[in-house]
Amino acid sequence: MKNKWVQATLSVLSLGLAVALVVYLPQLVQALTGKHVSWHQIGAEFSALGPGMIAAMAAAWLLSLLAYTFVLTNSLPGLTHPQALTLNAAGSAVSNVLPFGGAAGVALTFAMARGWGFANRSIVVMALVSGVWNTLFRFILPAVGILALLLAGQVPSPTIAKAGWVGALSILALVAVVVAALYWDRAATLLGRALDALVRLAPPRFRPHEHAASGALQRLRTDTAAIVRTRWAGLSLGMIAFLGLQWLIMVCCMLATGAYPGLAQSIAVFALSRVLTTAVITPSGAGFMEAGTVAFLVFFGVDTAPAAATALLFGFWTYTIEIPFGGLALGAWALLRRRNGRSSAAPTQPESLKSQP
Repeated sequence: MKNKWVQATLSVLSLGLAVALVVYLPQLVQALTGKHVSWHQIGAEFSALGPGMIAAMAAAWLLSLLAYTFVLTNSLPGLTHPQALTLNAAGSAVSNVLPFGGAAGVALTFAMARGWGFANRSIVVMALVSGVWNTLFRFILPAVGILALLLAGQVPSPTIAKAGWVGALSILALVAVVVAALYWDRAATLLGRALDALVRLAPPRFRPHEHAASGALQRLRTDTAAIVRTRWAGLSLGMIAFLGLQWLIMVCCMLATGAYPGLAQSIAVFALSRVLTTAVITPSGAGFMEAGTVAFLVFFGVDTAPAAATALLFGFWTYTIEIPFGGLALGAWALLRRRNGRSSAAPTQPESLKSQP
């Protein structure tokens, strides 16, 4: 990946695949569901959108961006909300364009935060804490989706319901273990020993250095513990508000196209869509998210055209629009940085000369 030509080629191929998946979405929908849909039908759903609903979607999108700033400001004390908004927008734009764009987004975050005077250690902790919290909530979302369907009775058989309860509770238990390991020294030590025991079961050539797993976990816990212990509530509320507002965007898309399947079903579809964004073959899982969302909505009895329109609208508000918005944020940051650099480099006139006529 050090070769720039390889990176550029992968980027072009990844973006090309994402575009192809969206262009051939009707064919994908038919392959996944056995039901026909055309771009003409999808376009008819778009043409029926009213300005009021579009304004509601835009408002929910902007509020979701503001909500996520609380995650970043709690991860990096001293960071302002406008700075956090700029970091998130610029980083998302890079991640949404490049395959495996998370690394490039982190590099950009370091450059921007250092420009604002933050130390490398603090930036590393911010990246770790915000990354851990994002990962934890991505684990929680499927469990929430499963539980919503179970509580609403939307499962085909008691056997599947029982498996759903086991799966959801197992995911939540795993999240609880990780959080405990980040918060308490004793829990981190016990989990480290368990990881070491698992590592010893692997063939010798694949084993890391003795206690490497627990050591890595301990280093991670040490870096993040101070922030987690004092700011876990703000981090969690920020993530809940962010994801809740993104779910609201999806609900607006569903209502606008007549694809709303019910409360529990909308939560489950939203949870699936967020999981599909982790498909790293395309930036932010673009194309895969739309196809999976359509298939799930059709499974819940929604017609294919409204389902496809919903998925594309949601993809626009959670992926496409972030690219130009992030580009504007990055451009504004670069412009201000250059202007500040010129101001600091400008020579100052000696006091003795200022007093002369």
